[in-house]
Amino acid sequence: MKKILITGSSGLIGKLIYNNLKSKYSFIGLDKYDTSENNGLKTHLIKSNQIECFSKSLKGIDTVIHLAASISTSSEWNEVLYNNIELTKNIYEASRLNKVSRIIFASSNHAVGNFEIDEPYRSIVKGKYEGIDPKKIKKINHNVSIRPDSYYGISKAFGESTARYYYEHHNIESVCLRIGTVNKENSPLSDIRYFATLLYHEDLIQLIEKSISQENIGFKIFYGVSNNKWNFWDISYSEKILGYKPKRNTENER
Repeated sequence: MKKILITGSSGLIGKLIYNNLKSKYSFIGLDKYDTSENNGLKTHLIKSNQIECFSKSLKGIDTVIHLAASISTSSEWNEVLYNNIELTKNIYEASRLNKVSRIIFASSNHAVGNFEIDEPYRSIVKGKYEGIDPKKIKKINHNVSIRPDSYYGISKAFGESTARYYYEHHNIESVCLRIGTVNKENSPLSDIRYFATLLYHEDLIQLIEKSISQENIGFKIFYGVSNNKWNFWDISYSEKILGYKPKRNTENER
């Protein structure tokens, strides 16, 4: 049974991964909050982003799912520098020191978020679909230029670059997931943008499990979004390489 460490294990995605996959893998958490009494996940508490404060937690770990971050697009620079940029670099370095073989890095659509100031994406996220054929939308793929829309987006682009460096120099495999919208409600109804960007919980878990189990992944970037009618991110690469087959479509909730 693979041993997997989840950073940011107290967050929504961390809880979803543990609760849905705990029968298949051996998990431990790494977080500033101890949630072990609530969900049974053994959690190592982290009080600093420095390697010496958490490196021992990675001993014997096969895969790290790195979720820990300040997640708001309105986060100030010092916040993302400490919680996202420095922590991500140190997670990779601690993984190197402990011979971790793979990291699943929770990147974000916000690493390329400024595509949403261009048409037709600008109209789609506002729910203005008139004159747009969803079958003819030019999808944003994994090869496009980085276009972060915030300091948060910058931090995720940094994480992808760090992943590439540690693969090419230290052979740590990385799956970088440009995750769409994951919310507690598991529904697009609270924001019109979510009809394009939502990643349903069921599809998230499938994507994570395939990112864990796929062999010889090297370094790859994938988009994580459900099979939504108005999706504008290209998931064909996820389908081809990972075998990802999203089941749900937000259009069914209109």
